[in-house]
Amino acid sequence: MTESNPSSTPSEPGEPGCAGGLSVLDPPGVPGPADAQDGAADPRTAPSTGVQDRLAGRLSDFTSLHEHTERLARARGLDATLAAVLASGADLLGAGRGVLVTRQPGGGPGQPVGLGLDRASLGALETVPSDQSLLARLLRDHDRPERLHSPDLAEDPATGARLRELATHLGLGGCYGLPLATEEDGPLAAAVWFYDGPAEPTERQRELAHRYCRIAAPLLAKQVEADKVRRTTEALRRGLLPDRLPQPAGLRLAARLVPAALDRSCGSDWYDAIPLPDGTVGLTVGSVSGDGPGAGPGSAPGAAAAMGRVRAALRAYAVLEGEDPVSVLGDLELLLKTTEPTRTATAVYAWVEPDERRITLAGAGHCPPVLVNRHGAEFVETSLSAPLGMLACWEAPGVEFTAERGDTLLLYTEGLARRCGPTLHAGQANLRRAAANAPRDVRIDPDRLCAHLLAVCPDRDGAHATDDLMLLAARFE
Repeated sequence: MTESNPSSTPSEPGEPGCAGGLSVLDPPGVPGPADAQDGAADPRTAPSTGVQDRLAGRLSDFTSLHEHTERLARARGLDATLAAVLASGADLLGAGRGVLVTRQPGGGPGQPVGLGLDRASLGALETVPSDQSLLARLLRDHDRPERLHSPDLAEDPATGARLRELATHLGLGGCYGLPLATEEDGPLAAAVWFYDGPAEPTERQRELAHRYCRIAAPLLAKQVEADKVRRTTEALRRGLLPDRLPQPAGLRLAARLVPAALDRSCGSDWYDAIPLPDGTVGLTVGSVSGDGPGAGPGSAPGAAAAMGRVRAALRAYAVLEGEDPVSVLGDLELLLKTTEPTRTATAVYAWVEPDERRITLAGAGHCPPVLVNRHGAEFVETSLSAPLGMLACWEAPGVEFTAERGDTLLLYTEGLARRCGPTLHAGQANLRRAAANAPRDVRIDPDRLCAHLLAVCPDRDGAHATDDLMLLAARFE
């Protein structure tokens, strides 16, 4: 195993005669003017074939490097960026497989990303002790090598016993490893590429790989920072929702949340199950949107903060007057107009008596709930009403009905309905049909029913979704 440190690495190749390292000087072995014979063409007016070949090779290298950096620039998100770095490095080095890890806040390697290596192989490589790990060495803050390479891992005496064993087992031959680091951020990631047999990259391949990793490092730094912000915001969004659902006697609850992409989201959804003092339960789902500060596409942080305030207020109103859903939503309307005047909200609130299986609910501009029973599934039609915050005074009559033992009440937000069909109405119909046609063993388990409905509704928008997907299921035992 050869370890090269930055201090012992020659400076970036640069040659006189042309910018960017290109040179038109005669390469060794090509006769110069002093060596021209009588009658021979003057090399100053007839460029040698060697020079042309050399220039063509350099131009080909820079073209290849440009193509790979363009591919990297088009990558969206941290996962796509890591995959691009791994694939391009393998192409430039002529390697067939590779592994890449990002550096965790504590300094150790994170979850590995593989190229040509399955989960079992990646898991096996994670068992290499840190003092033998190539990736760990490339992630060090101090004494970090500029590169690591070995022509044959299985036979290299400088390689640890565990790594030699795995190289033989996985069929890994030579390897070449590079850190991805910037002066400002230090080591961000490390990658090691493997050949299928004993081999080493050529000097030309090494130069291209080093150039590529120097270009990739600052782009990777931006993606790492963006991913950190995304994860933090997602954690905050989820922290505004219940960390667990209550399981009152006679009622089984389950929920699913799939947040929209943060850079495209226009609102934020909530769900909640509120145990009330008299043993009843308040169930609610809703969505906050509007033109408040930070609203519009990419307004998820502002909308999430507003959603947290609205949900907290609704919990308080439910405790005070939970058995009257119309009053709960009416109070929420007043609060919204007073404290969030530029925002609107859709909501449904249901007051449930588990023992009697009695449900009283009201909706404000929201999708009608679905009641799944032994005969199929049907909508619980609420009165038509505008969203909260849009009228001078909101009020709509409540709906009261009694469920049978084994029935499941589904509350969901508009994002899920729109995912299930080309229009809101068609999506609601498709969602009801999917619930009705679910296998019996799925319909009797609210958690499995939630998973089933998300699975059967096609993901039409993918990462470009602008609506959260929210689903709350309550089954009467």
